[in-house]
Amino acid sequence: MENSKQVHCSEKEQQNMCNEFHDTIEFIGKRWIGVIIYHLLEGPKRYHELMTAIPGISDRLLTERLKELENSGLVIKKVVASSPKKVEYELTKLGMEFDIVIEAIVKWVKKNNEDK
Repeated sequence: MENSKQVHCSEKEQQNMCNEFHDTIEFIGKRWIGVIIYHLLEGPKRYHELMTAIPGISDRLLTERLKELENSGLVIKKVVASSPKKVEYELTKLGMEFDIVIEAIVKWVKKNNEDK
């Protein structure tokens, strides 16, 4: 397959890009990560809203994945001063850049489900 947008890189740059691409695909392909990002693209969500929106995810895994997204700089955890304490999760600017990726995946899934 020929790419119309060829990028000319050194062999070392190509290897680095390949490694970074692989790491990124592995990260967003990790169970529940993509679905969490998908729901946060709608805007900030509280923990229980995510639990409700994602059938089948366990409390432990949601907590773990949100922490991974925070550590990767894709999500921020905001504590809102209220009584009782309110915590929201929101995509960062970097996290919002996944919008086009998630949109492309959703489009691909819908198209391929129509063909079945």
